[in-house]
Amino acid sequence: MKIIVFGATGNTGKRVLVQGIKMGHEMTAYVRNAEKLYDQLGKHSAKHVKVIVDDMMDPVSIGEALAHQNAAIIAAGHAGQGEEFVRIVDTIISQCELEPSFSGRVWMMGGAGLLDIPYTDLIGNHLPGFPPEYKNHNRNYERLQQTGLDWSVMCPGTMMDSSEHSEPVHLHVTTETLPVPIPEAIKEYSEADIAGHLFNRFQELNVTYDDVARCMLDHIELGGAFKRKRVGLAYQNNITVHLEEGGA
Repeated sequence: MKIIVFGATGNTGKRVLVQGIKMGHEMTAYVRNAEKLYDQLGKHSAKHVKVIVDDMMDPVSIGEALAHQNAAIIAAGHAGQGEEFVRIVDTIISQCELEPSFSGRVWMMGGAGLLDIPYTDLIGNHLPGFPPEYKNHNRNYERLQQTGLDWSVMCPGTMMDSSEHSEPVHLHVTTETLPVPIPEAIKEYSEADIAGHLFNRFQELNVTYDDVARCMLDHIELGGAFKRKRVGLAYQNNITVHLEEGGA
């Protein structure tokens, strides 16, 4: 497939590029700084990547870059950038909608705070104590819901370079809901108590950048299981990988 990565020098984007090359995809990197990309990839990998250097908010350049691509992975920016982050995502999504030769498959990065909390009608980003900048992910998610594109939102917790486990673990993947067991009693908690419960369990949501990248690339085809879904990841001992359709 032909896959374009926006924000290809970031921690997630650079791993998507490397894994995509290994999987035999035709990878395009849309970046602000080509030298940084070449330093990260090394000469061998760089030979296998088409590099476009331009402004993340230039709609003309983004539209041209999307031409004839099968999928786009939006790993550019971060929630702390505020309005700039929202504009970057909106610009890219708008051009995905407008470019007639783009196939329509989009992955966007979000966060675990976008996922439904079982037994409640809440998501983490609405709870007291969650950083207010996380609500920028909510705005990007709302933008995706308005489009007819075949999109998915990756919603990991804290991402790490690597992980060490004392025993074999499996990557547990959910759609729409948090990927860790939640007690039914949580429905009786106040919002402050729910927030406290989740804060105490954040470490359970730690996953590696490589596993996040691999999950997106393993589900890069149009019309897959994650179409128009939020996706959560967590490690669990002695559990086989499976999908859940969300809900309690």
